[in-house]
Amino acid sequence: MADRGGRGGGGCCPPLDLMRSEPMHLVQIIIPMESAHLTVSYLGDIGLVQFKDLNADKSPFQRTYANQIKRCGEMARKLRFFREQMLKASISPSTTPMTRNNIDFDDLEIKLGELETELVEVNANSEKLQRTYNELLEYKLVLHKAGEFFHSARNDAAAQHRDTEARQVGDASLDSPLLLEQEMQTDPSKQIKLGFISGLVPKEKSMAFERILFRATRGNLFLKQVPIDDPVKDPVSGEKIAKNVFVIFYSGERAKTKILKICEAFGANRYPFMDDVGKQLLMIDEVSAKIQELKTTIDVGLLHRDNLLKNIGYQFELWYHLVRTEKSVYHTLNMLSLDVTKKCLVAEGWSPVFAANQIQDVLQRATFDSKSQVGSIFQVLHTRESPPTYFRTNKFTSAFQEIVDAYGVAKYQEANPGVYSIITFPFLFAVMFGDWGHGLCLLAVTLFLIFREKKLSSQKLGDIMEMVFGGRYLILMMAIFSIYTGLIYNEFFSVPFEIFGPSAYACRDASCRDATIDGLIKVRRTYPFGLDPTWHGSRSELPFLNSLKMKMSILIGVAQMNLGIVMSYFNGRFFRNAVNIWFQFIPQLIFLNSLFGYLSLLIIVKWCTGATADLYHVMIYMFLSPTDDLGENQLFPGQKTLQLVLLLLAFISVPWMLLPKPFLLKKQHEQRHQGQAYARLQTTDNGSLEEQDHDSHHHEEFEFSEVFVHQLIHTIEFVLGAVSNTASYLRLWALSLAHSELSSVFYDKVLLLAWGFNNVIILIVGLIVFIFATVGVLLVMETLSAFLHALRLHWVEFMNKFYEGDGYKFSPFSFALLAEEDE
Repeated sequence: MADRGGRGGGGCCPPLDLMRSEPMHLVQIIIPMESAHLTVSYLGDIGLVQFKDLNADKSPFQRTYANQIKRCGEMARKLRFFREQMLKASISPSTTPMTRNNIDFDDLEIKLGELETELVEVNANSEKLQRTYNELLEYKLVLHKAGEFFHSARNDAAAQHRDTEARQVGDASLDSPLLLEQEMQTDPSKQIKLGFISGLVPKEKSMAFERILFRATRGNLFLKQVPIDDPVKDPVSGEKIAKNVFVIFYSGERAKTKILKICEAFGANRYPFMDDVGKQLLMIDEVSAKIQELKTTIDVGLLHRDNLLKNIGYQFELWYHLVRTEKSVYHTLNMLSLDVTKKCLVAEGWSPVFAANQIQDVLQRATFDSKSQVGSIFQVLHTRESPPTYFRTNKFTSAFQEIVDAYGVAKYQEANPGVYSIITFPFLFAVMFGDWGHGLCLLAVTLFLIFREKKLSSQKLGDIMEMVFGGRYLILMMAIFSIYTGLIYNEFFSVPFEIFGPSAYACRDASCRDATIDGLIKVRRTYPFGLDPTWHGSRSELPFLNSLKMKMSILIGVAQMNLGIVMSYFNGRFFRNAVNIWFQFIPQLIFLNSLFGYLSLLIIVKWCTGATADLYHVMIYMFLSPTDDLGENQLFPGQKTLQLVLLLLAFISVPWMLLPKPFLLKKQHEQRHQGQAYARLQTTDNGSLEEQDHDSHHHEEFEFSEVFVHQLIHTIEFVLGAVSNTASYLRLWALSLAHSELSSVFYDKVLLLAWGFNNVIILIVGLIVFIFATVGVLLVMETLSAFLHALRLHWVEFMNKFYEGDGYKFSPFSFALLAEEDE
């Protein structure tokens, strides 16, 4: 909505009013069928109409343009498929200038279907070829590894046979075999025939594979496994997997059946192998030739697919934008109702008052471009329905408005707290974060984001970085105010500096110590801006800085709560009547300022006069002993009398808020009810509707008990809230003190301690620890903590006094918003 503000107004916009939302009206547009699509498209370009759904009782499948939306959904699916394929091929879509009429929607639908069919076919062929290629690679590995095994086994058998023959010649009489053994060696029919199976099994499954084979065959097999040096692509999954080449020797068909089932269960790929050496060499040559041939074919196929995807990528953004806008147009057209003649579409929606002329110009242009014989009709409808809320914001004010909208969207024409938040939010943050060294760090980061915002805005950032970038101008204000309050506190990474001149105090003699104020005398004029550096350092044990922060927190809190009560008066229909002004607005101001406004006055008087009065004692005994003399705690003449008057007003204001208002509302209701019989008849249609609504409203029963209980709850809530909210503002003091003490600890116990060792390595380590502690704790965690506390003070202590926040946002039909959606 921030970006739409600049376009929506054009040259006809009134001056920007941040306090109130834009005036809205309900409009009706009657559009001929032949120009409906183009009209809605043009209205989506300007983004100034929020259409109402006039077909809410119909399901999506019963609406007029359900088939068109289905077509757009199918085209969007194809485009998502193209995007996935381009991501897999590492091809980025190129941006081209997008114009609406450079391609026909029906032609695009046909073209996308053809491209999808071609791409699916290319992928299917490529997958088949790639699988065959991976199988041949595995087969080649099996031929090599199993061939080496058979060759080694054949050599070992030949050597063993020669050794056996040599022993038999030398020891024929002693080692001659038995008769049965001789028969078995000489009779081939009695020899056992072994079969073998070769293939590859995943290395991680090889041990389990071997154990299952051993148990299934009861040990009647011989298994040889050889690991492969590099992982190979599995033909089925296409992933690279470490595998072992195996050769299994078995005896019998039953054992073979079991082995085949186990191989299938473990995902072991089996490949044929011949024990003949000549056939092995021929098979290796044949497989190598096929691999080379397939490699060439696959490369050609991949090149064709990449060229196809590149051609798609050249126009992908254009097609995606066209399909997305067409789908949104048909969604909007489905919200329009057909008239009885079925020749026109009737649209109703909300639009800003300033946009009426611009909308009419768009309607005329759509009629001309569509060559329609009948123009669209634009008229304003009168309604009692609450309009949506529309604040025109820009990149600077949008972050502050989002803070308010996170609490609740303002009602139509309700006072907008976002205007005050531009100043009050960063200032409350800075009161807690005040350190001009840390403020400069925040400022540097923010300026980097601002100077590179054009580049960063077009990039996809992480969720956290996206939030930080969106609030860059909010952080800029927080940094500037932190520098300002840091100069007031005179703290630069907790270290005081004599920026505006030397300290106004000096030691009177050698007995003067930093730990106390004894021996200090004023030798110069008062330090011109901020806190005198003398009160820092080891003198931080003294309550000067803490007292300043605590009293400043009370002043800020009382001022902001008064602002909240005053805002309730300006908040339109809530307080603009005599009953609310006299019996709610005025007593609230009196109660708050009789107690806490008076405390603020005492703080200011004490600062101006330099008195040593104990304000705690003054406020406590104002209630316990209001008639006692103030003695040394008196700050000005007539203070005692003023306290009695203020105390009396505070006590009177409570029943003032509670009792009169319910009785006056009852009396007003009775008077209105008695005057209904003599009300003048309205002749106009609008007047009749208003009169009927007026009568129906006042015929309702007036429940005095409910009104009284509501007022009682409101009174108790305000009285207790005034006390608790004032105490809640002391978090400004507590957070500021915590921030200062943490910064002092990191400076004293890390940086200065490392400096005292006179060792370069220790100094570097200490400096690194100090930097990381400062960035991690003070610039990240403390920033977040101060931000959240400032957020709470705005939502609870400030906005709940006047802000309803139960409206709803103006959400126009706009093509600009489609870019933010992730389909």
